[in-house]
Amino acid sequence: MPEHLDALVIAPHPDDAELGMGGAILKMVAAGQRVGVLDLTTGEPTPHGSEEIRAQETAAATAVLGLLWRENLGLPNRSLEATLENRARLAEVFRRTKPIHLFAPFWIDAHPDHVAATQLVDAARFWSKLSKTDLAGDPHHPSRIYNYYCVHLKMAANPAFVLDISAEWPRKRQAIECFHSQFIQGREHLKPSFIDQLEIEAAYWGKTIGVRYGEPFTSREPIGLSNLLSLI
Repeated sequence: MPEHLDALVIAPHPDDAELGMGGAILKMVAAGQRVGVLDLTTGEPTPHGSEEIRAQETAAATAVLGLLWRENLGLPNRSLEATLENRARLAEVFRRTKPIHLFAPFWIDAHPDHVAATQLVDAARFWSKLSKTDLAGDPHHPSRIYNYYCVHLKMAANPAFVLDISAEWPRKRQAIECFHSQFIQGREHLKPSFIDQLEIEAAYWGKTIGVRYGEPFTSREPIGLSNLLSLI
């Protein structure tokens, strides 16, 4: 168990972290940052998957991303709720892993699990800093929450910033393809394929910032800059 994480990505289901910000994860890991992923549910049942298959696929994707730490909180798929009990369990993970930054799904979505996941992250971040509580671990308050886009709505995103993932796209695609039961099996008839559609989307976001591929992010809070040297 790491002493602390630089970044913790909270995903409603295994594969959401890869879909929404696989490129950012690869970029952070390559820069020497300590990155972890917490999947809230198993993501099962699905038409072509099982808990055993999904666990194997998750392990393969984790290896591609080079993650320092990954766990599954074991909450119920399809009926994830922002209950007090779930808030406490998530806050205890924050107190144990001590992340500086949190990444959560965008807060508007057709999938109730994604909406509940972000509600949990917001509330658990606050609870994690409490001192007079029966929560396990020492108080800890992650400094920021960033939101990644992995949504089920046909919506036009308006991100706060777009990250250049041109160099990371091939390995992001490889990580996504690890989830064969979710994105390849049963979708062979799609033209373009689901993965090709993701590449088109990444290319669109890349075009908005003048690079080949990009990933969009936003935040409820203003994003501060200490200098302008990293701006494209």
